[in-house]
Amino acid sequence: MSDTILEFAELEKHFGGVTALDSFSMKVRRGKIVGLIGPNGSGKTTSFNVMTGIYTPNHGKVIFDGTEITALPARKVYEAGVARTFQRSRLCLPLSIFDNIMIGNHANLNGGLWFNLVNRRALRRQFEENYEKAHALVETFSRDLAERMFEPVGALPMIERRRIEICRALISGPKLLLLDEPSAGMTHDETAQLMNDILDVRSRSGDLSIIIIEHEMGVIERITDHCVVLNYGRKISEGSYAEIASDPEVQSAYLGVD
Repeated sequence: MSDTILEFAELEKHFGGVTALDSFSMKVRRGKIVGLIGPNGSGKTTSFNVMTGIYTPNHGKVIFDGTEITALPARKVYEAGVARTFQRSRLCLPLSIFDNIMIGNHANLNGGLWFNLVNRRALRRQFEENYEKAHALVETFSRDLAERMFEPVGALPMIERRRIEICRALISGPKLLLLDEPSAGMTHDETAQLMNDILDVRSRSGDLSIIIIEHEMGVIERITDHCVVLNYGRKISEGSYAEIASDPEVQSAYLGVD
């Protein structure tokens, strides 16, 4: 098994005359947490969208777990083992915690008309198995939250919604988890709690790899093994947090230091 779970090779993405990704290359090692940082508009979310099949790159390759997935539809990327969250919440607020999590497991559910109307015993067994799986996953974040599985997520505070979003991404058992600014809309204390959760999930999962887009440098310093810095779609630095934080080009582009 290769040590590399993901590779970008000279990725380019253009929107008209705007270059969102400019010959962007990087590798992610299996089981590591990589921080993807840079100013607003630097191409971070675009790289997630290219990776997950939302955008097709104009040039370059995406190789995941030894297989090229460039330009595969989003469903196929998901089935290959890539799951993600979004900066703006995509939860269905009127639905329950359990229902929202099951949206992330749709590929593994039998939704056929015959199965749901006639094979009621198998349907009940599928429900019970998935409830136990979802309950155990939520319990790793919060025992209290795990006892409220049928409450609507719209009644939850932001930190609990973020936890449910991450659970929805994890329920399918991905090999790679993409987190797009998970601390958005949360207080400093809530962010610290959520990062504890993410580190705990990584430690329990064994070889789960994570890429996190984040503007909070304290978060990046604390939880990442490696960092990649983008500016105007171009990689300008790569290394440990200490290495990129001391890079003059990074300081100028991102940290506001001349």
